[in-house]
Amino acid sequence: MKVMSQVVMVMNLDKCIGCHTCSVTCKQAWTNREGTEYIWFNNVETKPGVGYPRTWEDQDKWQGGWKRTKSGKLVPRSGGKLRQLSKIFANPLMPDIDDYYEPWTYDYDKLLNAPADSKALPVAQARSQMTGQSLKNIEWGPNWDDSLAGSTETLDADPVLKQMNMSVKTSIEESFMFYLPRICNHCLNPTCVAACPSGAMYKRTEDGIVLVDQDACRGWRMCVSGCPYKKVYFNHHSGKAEKCTLCYPRIEQGEPTVCSETCVGRLRYLGVILYDADRVSEAAATENEWDLYEAQRSIMLDPNDPEVVAAAQASGVPHSFIDAAQHSPVYKLIKEYDLALPLHPEYRTMPMVWYIPPLSPVVDAVTASGNDGEDHKILLTAIATMRIPLDYLAGLFTAGDPRPVERSLRRLAAMRSYMRDITLGNDPNPQIPEAVGMSEEQVRAMYRLLSIAKYEDRYVIPTTHPETLRTPTEYLCPVGDRADFGPRGNKVPVSIGKRPGL
Repeated sequence: MKVMSQVVMVMNLDKCIGCHTCSVTCKQAWTNREGTEYIWFNNVETKPGVGYPRTWEDQDKWQGGWKRTKSGKLVPRSGGKLRQLSKIFANPLMPDIDDYYEPWTYDYDKLLNAPADSKALPVAQARSQMTGQSLKNIEWGPNWDDSLAGSTETLDADPVLKQMNMSVKTSIEESFMFYLPRICNHCLNPTCVAACPSGAMYKRTEDGIVLVDQDACRGWRMCVSGCPYKKVYFNHHSGKAEKCTLCYPRIEQGEPTVCSETCVGRLRYLGVILYDADRVSEAAATENEWDLYEAQRSIMLDPNDPEVVAAAQASGVPHSFIDAAQHSPVYKLIKEYDLALPLHPEYRTMPMVWYIPPLSPVVDAVTASGNDGEDHKILLTAIATMRIPLDYLAGLFTAGDPRPVERSLRRLAAMRSYMRDITLGNDPNPQIPEAVGMSEEQVRAMYRLLSIAKYEDRYVIPTTHPETLRTPTEYLCPVGDRADFGPRGNKVPVSIGKRPGL
């Protein structure tokens, strides 16, 4: 058992109000410079919708992530070494600027310098930030279908709806929507790292953050194609690939990411998990896509288990990381409470940003029908027929399996109903947690974490140890034959830690 540590983020979608504060602060911190005008390391999408870049979830089109062969091995959808070399100078599997959007600004000087006695109302013309030319028609943007503004135009193109063979009613009374904040998932099995011909993409040993070595990057852009979440971008000014860094300078100081720090809804949680790196390949190659969620959970280790602690110490995991894992809010949300779910586990990258599915509309719907929206019997029964279809959420988070989604939502509903009695001064009903397989203590602890957790409870991040080697030896991880992806023989398909000399 090779124990390694990973910084993980969990987002509670029930709290996201779509204010885009996280996107704006991330933009100011990381992509507010030439060449990054169209790049959003953090963006908030409205679901159902086509997202940013447009239809990024359609892997039949973009060929991102991994696919499992008949022999049980994983290979990148975008192809092995020969296929990558054949398109190294002209990669057809990349979104173009129209799939993102052509960034624009306005001629503000015309407004500021307009004469005070002008009879005509001054107008600020939209101008492209890439070419400097005037834009007569703005037809797309990073959050174009925000709040279903473009529902009649974009809903039918939502890849999840197509995948689940679903249709959505567009009348206001029957439609549904929720927000999905997205950043790089800093996957355990990242395709972007495997696809990089120059070895510039690497996954750090100490915290699992996936980064781009700007000196080693040659701008081949295979990482853009390889990432199924399309969270690697190309800077046309510098000629380098860029991506979310999980604010690693802040993480190293024990501070949360900028998007977490500024989140209005306090929906983000950051913590450390310990996982068995020897089983990453096995879990990612799980045959049945419905089993990928449980396979990923199974390699997350109990940080309070003495055997795990001993193995972690033997593997060189610092004590501060072990202690952080033992107090990790993300471990509780993923493993103890069975609430958080990964985004598109069928891509087999094993993402490390997880989501608690949204529940809010079901209470309003039950109340509108004339029933008590917080009564646990009514509420738990209504979960299966909630306004946001279980099948749609399953298409996002569990490769189509509705059972984990329903379990998560039932536990959220049970927590609401149980805590309402306590808030109103009534005797708590022990049958409510029992109905969802939890104890009263667990429900109370879950409520504290989700509803009233303090800053230090939501962010449990160890500081960096300067004495720890930052360019560690290579580790056999995770998938396939390195001969298909690079020049170092057949032992290291994807590295953890920077690989000098590739």
